[in-house]
Amino acid sequence: MDGTHSDGGGDEFGPFGRPLFDDPKAKALSRVGTIDVGSNSVRLVVFDGAARSPAYFYNEKIMAGLGADMRETGRLSVEGRARAMSALHRFALLCKGMNVSPMTAVATAAVRDAEDGPDFCEQVARETGIKLWVASGQEEARLSAQGVFLGWPEARGLMCDIGGSSMELAEIGDGVVGRRVTSELGPLKLKGMKGGYDARKKVIDQTMDGLRGEMAEKYKVIYLVGGSWRALARLDMERRGYPLKVLHEYRMTSGSVLKTVKWMRGKSIDELRAITGNSEARMRLVPIAAQVLKSLIQRFKPDSLAVSSYGIREGLLYEQMPFELKRRDPLIEACRWDEAKHARIPGFGRQLHKFIEPIFGKTGLERTRLIRAACLLHDVSWRAHPDYRAEVCFDNATRANLGGLDHPGRIFLGVALLHRYKNSRDGTRFAELFDLLPEKDLQAAEVLGKAMRFGAMFSVERPELMGELGFKPKKRILTLKLHPETKGLFGEVAEARLNALASAMEASVSVT
Repeated sequence: MDGTHSDGGGDEFGPFGRPLFDDPKAKALSRVGTIDVGSNSVRLVVFDGAARSPAYFYNEKIMAGLGADMRETGRLSVEGRARAMSALHRFALLCKGMNVSPMTAVATAAVRDAEDGPDFCEQVARETGIKLWVASGQEEARLSAQGVFLGWPEARGLMCDIGGSSMELAEIGDGVVGRRVTSELGPLKLKGMKGGYDARKKVIDQTMDGLRGEMAEKYKVIYLVGGSWRALARLDMERRGYPLKVLHEYRMTSGSVLKTVKWMRGKSIDELRAITGNSEARMRLVPIAAQVLKSLIQRFKPDSLAVSSYGIREGLLYEQMPFELKRRDPLIEACRWDEAKHARIPGFGRQLHKFIEPIFGKTGLERTRLIRAACLLHDVSWRAHPDYRAEVCFDNATRANLGGLDHPGRIFLGVALLHRYKNSRDGTRFAELFDLLPEKDLQAAEVLGKAMRFGAMFSVERPELMGELGFKPKKRILTLKLHPETKGLFGEVAEARLNALASAMEASVSVT
């Protein structure tokens, strides 16, 4: 994570730099449309892309099945082509109605490989005005890898994107896409093979051996991109009883995946659909994708597999971002955007952070960015009903569409924001989620929440000018130095909240 980037010396915004979403270059990325014509699905996504972690303004998918008959005929499916054309007519009108600009449309393996692919592209342009860019396998791999960078600027390892008719691999690290390879290991293409499971396994393993020979010997992390991988991850969650149903940044071990693949064999397609909520067309491909993933794991032996909700469509957006925006921390930029739009006093989060920062001492970059994010989000849910505000804050943090935030980070942020409005977390409906975080981190999140709870009410604005918080760790003393002209701010409620903070820190209080 590039948390050390700044705009230059003396920047009052600190190590994360001045917000960029009001910059004209960033504003130009509002209402960015992408159309992805894949072998299995055709999807329109319209991003509000001005922030580094963009919002999904509009998202619609049709499971057209363009590549369903490719193995037998070498041509696009007749039914799939008709469904895809119908969807693209609709998408063209939707984009016009939403005033989408720019808009990029890309077609991948099915259109790339089909005998009638060029004719399909001409029909699309003639009837809808949409110009389809047919990406090569190498380009598809690069764009999907860039989508991973949108969510994880620090991503390092191997990106694996599975579509209907192809599977791409790409090395990623230091913000750069390295070696890339493409293959025909798409489940839609493998589905029609004669000989069933055993015949598919032979082809998959032979192809994977070839791919393995073209890449490096070891990747600690494999980043999984594609709907079939996400469906598999959802099944892994169900088998494990994992309580946080957010697929992005969900981590699996190789052993866990292999257990899930075995567990799936005892379930019907209808049972698997009921678990994942996916369409029948998608779920009929997932067992085949599971074969591919098993072979991938056996040859590359990763330490972990990370699920990415971002892929080729997000890669197209990332490609249009100015360099300075790409280098920003997606979590911090998204929180700034949220604060600017929804906080009671936009900009107060930065002042709150300055006020409470001294009690935390030296922390690593990851904890620093979580503290900063919490301060930016501390009041964005202020319009919620007071009886539910703490729960709304927790839900917003743990389930929001935020990049650059792993699952433990989501829980940490959620607990901190819960304690911004609630002294105790006992009796809430989130107990099983708390178990995902070590006790020491739960305690640290509680301290952060109670520090924000005190700082936010101590002074309506600029608390760092009204007093100084500090902490003497050896003596376990929480200090508050009041300026002579502001001593009146330290009333009964402020005192009670300072004492609650001290209790969470297992410290005594000294007010001067």
